[in-house]
Amino acid sequence: MELAEIRTYPIKSTKGILRPSAQVLPWGLEGDRRWAAVDPLGEVIWVGEHPRLLSVSATETPEGGLRLSAKGMDELKVPPATGDTIPAGFSNLDRAVLAHADAHEWFTRLLGKPARLIWLDTRRRTMTEEHGGLWDAPLLLISRSSLQRLDDWIAEDAMERQEHPPDPLDIARFRPNAVIDGAEPFAEDAWTSVRIGEIDMKAASTAGSNRWARSQSRRRRRPRDPRTSSPASAALAPRTAAHKPRSPVAVRSGAAGPPPPTDAD
Repeated sequence: MELAEIRTYPIKSTKGILRPSAQVLPWGLEGDRRWAAVDPLGEVIWVGEHPRLLSVSATETPEGGLRLSAKGMDELKVPPATGDTIPAGFSNLDRAVLAHADAHEWFTRLLGKPARLIWLDTRRRTMTEEHGGLWDAPLLLISRSSLQRLDDWIAEDAMERQEHPPDPLDIARFRPNAVIDGAEPFAEDAWTSVRIGEIDMKAASTAGSNRWARSQSRRRRRPRDPRTSSPASAALAPRTAAHKPRSPVAVRSGAAGPPPPTDAD
């Protein structure tokens, strides 16, 4: 079993970036989901209602800002966020820093509704060992074999209805940070911890059900074994005192798997 891909998403719900390696920080991978598009009340704009977010490519600039591009939009360079703080709708961060006004205008034109770009202050948005909600854990993991099994079920259902099988699901819609290869389908549902390189991660929760329901909202679900009722992805949290400031640790594509047993297990 191996770590086949590492992905980060500079802005929540936008296009991801494939990386050969990444720094693991107390709040997740460096450069991952540190920015977000929100409405005037500070609530995150949901990609399910505004799929144009997925057309946005964001790359980090050396000075700590962003470069934005999307089909039909002019490219925009956003400086580091130094604006006022506003209320933010995150479970472990109640305020965030406003980006430059040009970024608000850019996202408003993109989405056709008032929008703001915010930066999530990494020094305050740290994780505790107890924390780990479905969408607030530092890393999301997906198994290629689980996704392949989903595709197989969808194709079987289509053939039963004498329909042409749809295209395979795009792994990007599950927004993973870590893509695992070589595991049995849905083996991750039973994992309580994962070792990536030399880093132990605690499995906080399975995170596939809502994304599965979203991707299959217009298709009939195939009945499945209850032991595999949470498909495809799992939320992970650093296992070793992740809430305390610590030096970054690098992870690279390569070996991955459940860590050896310890007294803590």
